[in-house]
Parts: sequence; C-alpha cells; structure tokens
Amino acid sequence: MSDAERYKRAAAQRAVGFVEDGMRLGLGTGSTARHVLEVLAERRRNGELAHVVGVPTSRATEALARKLGIPLATLDDEPHLDLAIDGADEVDPRLDLIKGLCGALLWEKIVATAADRLIIVADESKLVGRLGERAPLPVEVVAFGWRTHVPFLEGLGGRVEPRRREDGTLFVTDAGHHILDCRFPGGIDDPAGLEARLRGRAGIVESGLFLGMAASVVVAGAAGVRVLERAAPPTRGARG
Repeated sequence: MSDAERYKRAAAQRAVGFVEDGMRLGLGTGSTARHVLEVLAERRRNGELAHVVGVPTSRATEALARKLGIPLATLDDEPHLDLAIDGADEVDPRLDLIKGLCGALLWEKIVATAADRLIIVADESKLVGRLGERAPLPVEVVAFGWRTHVPFLEGLGGRVEPRRREDGTLFVTDAGHHILDCRFPGGIDDPAGLEARLRGRAGIVESGLFLGMAASVVVAGAAGVRVLERAAPPTRGARG
C-alpha cells in the first residue's frame, strides 16, 4: 500500500469513529470512500455498527457496499440521513470543497444535502490555499446541447475539456449526463459567484463546488491524523 493509500485508510478509520450504531449514512464515491466502506464493513463483522444503513452516491459504491455486506437503502426509503462520509478532490482553508473527479458529484451533493452532517475524508495532498489550484472543476451538463456550454464556461475563465472514457467516448454519469472539466489558472477567485453563474444557466445540472457543506474534514498525512472543524456549523440542506 502506498503512503497516500495508508493516509486515506488512517483518515477513514478516524471518520468511521463518528458513526454510531443505528445511523443512516450517506456513502461517498471514490478511492478514499472505498476505504470508508471497507472500515465500516470490518466494524460490522466485529459486531459493531450492526444496524447502520447506507445510501450510496453511485452505482459503483452500491456494488462495493453490497459486496461488503453493508445494508443499503435509497433516499426514497431514508430521506433524512444522520451523517454522510465522502472524499474530496480539494479542500480550502474554509473547508469548502471541489468534488466530482470520480464523476458522482450530482448524487453526492443530493446525499450530502439530505444529511445532518457531512464529514470529508482526505489525505493531506488535497489541502489547497484556493479552490481550483490543482484540480479541475467538474461541471455536469445534460447531454442535449452540451457543446453550447463550452464558450460560456470559457467566458468565466475556465479552460474546458470534455471528460472522456479510455476509449475516447464521452463520459456519462450515473444520471445520464456529461461532465466538462474546467481548469482555472491560479485557482477560482470567487467560488460563490462562480457557482451562482453556473446555477443560473439552463442545461448545467450541477458543479463540483461544495460550499458551506462540510462540517468536518479528517486529514491524514505523515504527521498523523487531524480533524479540521468548520468555524460556523453549516446549515442543514445548504447547497454548494
């Protein structure tokens, strides 16, 4: 296991420590979230957390959770969640996030919004001074007329690249949409303003900006694991 994977595992173990038996959990997507599911399954096998139920944020997470024996439900079954645990691609000093490089940003944001608390699990490489410094911002768009959004996003300062699969075809999310990855040289100056512009355009479904949503970020690195807490608790149902 690489250092990065060991850090993710350590952070996942700490994050699962916030889970109490009987909780309804949002289960994130991606390499870090995979560690969370594995730790959760281990604790279930050890007789702990026997009555937790998870709501997955992607078909990939659903398949892994079923393989690990984690009981699942949908948001229709459990519209109120106690806790959501997920990874992030970038975390800024305010604990605002960029998510979605795994392609599940829409369902992740819906699940996070349904939870009383969102806990992010990350290795220290995900910490940035400004969102967009390293990771592109994923923007999820409906398939119809997707090319029309490219000049709009370029006008907002983004360098746009449609996400593609290994065979060159356009990536399709679990919800049937495409993703445009937008790089902002030097980072995003005004994440809230950018999110407002994106939200107001027909055909843009969601963005990977998760602003004011994370209550805590569990970060692991060479010096160990630490928990970063938001100065003011996020409002339940806050939207990026």
